[in-house]
Amino acid sequence: MSVPHLLLIVLANFAWGFNYIAGKIGAGVFQPLLFTAFRFLFLLLLMLPWLKPAPGYMKPLLRVAFLLGVLHFAMIFIGLNAGGNIASIAITTQLYVPFSAIFASVFLREKISLRSLFSIAVAFAGVMVIGFDPIVFNHLDAILWVAGAAFIMAVATILMRQCPNLGVFRLQAWIALVALPSLLLLSSIFESGQIQTLSKVGIIDFWTPLYSAVGASIVGHGIVYYLLGRYPVSIVTPLLLPTPIIATFLGVLFFGDILGWKMIVGGSMTLLGVLMLVKPAKRESSSGIE
Repeated sequence: MSVPHLLLIVLANFAWGFNYIAGKIGAGVFQPLLFTAFRFLFLLLLMLPWLKPAPGYMKPLLRVAFLLGVLHFAMIFIGLNAGGNIASIAITTQLYVPFSAIFASVFLREKISLRSLFSIAVAFAGVMVIGFDPIVFNHLDAILWVAGAAFIMAVATILMRQCPNLGVFRLQAWIALVALPSLLLLSSIFESGQIQTLSKVGIIDFWTPLYSAVGASIVGHGIVYYLLGRYPVSIVTPLLLPTPIIATFLGVLFFGDILGWKMIVGGSMTLLGVLMLVKPAKRESSSGIE
């Protein structure tokens, strides 16, 4: 991989890593569902030129858009808002990789080797160790929300096989279109005080959903999509593993997160399991909270 492309990988990792910081701040300011709705409002406005029909693929496309836009992202930001530290959230999101491998084996009849089974076991064991960290143990709901989001991401990854070659920006546009009204409805049902919140926030507070839309979805996914068109998945995917590590250090820097030995050991186990799983893989992949 050339030096400019390696620099793009570094930028994508930082774009996704900082998205955890923006998401935690924004979910606290706006409430998680309202924050996610604003995120997709900005994304929809930016992606309007790519909002075009996909003849023959609309049903699977809408399913993917609902799973990712409404369920996956809502659960991620609810998890971020639930407490704990950034490291536990960022590392747990990586469970979408072993989940995807399991679903591909069950539903797509892809063969799964003993090495892959061992990798999956290591990744899940790592999250179990993280769960016993005292800081995380007090916020297990956050881990459960994010593990659920990883599960949804894996399901969406399998469904994406039914609508290939749509392009990342058209997919982002449809996700935003489906997610925005759905999240506004969910926010009106499960959250309260939205009017009071909006009356108190300033223009500067909207940097968090704007960054999440631009930094994570457009910059992060745009770079990865560009590189996947030039390099094998098995080369690009492992280079995205620094994302949770970067998010962890940013959590320490911005929120004073404390990393106990269980967090470090469990996180290392999970990332090692994911690395072992994706290194020989030849399937589509994404990373973190997109």
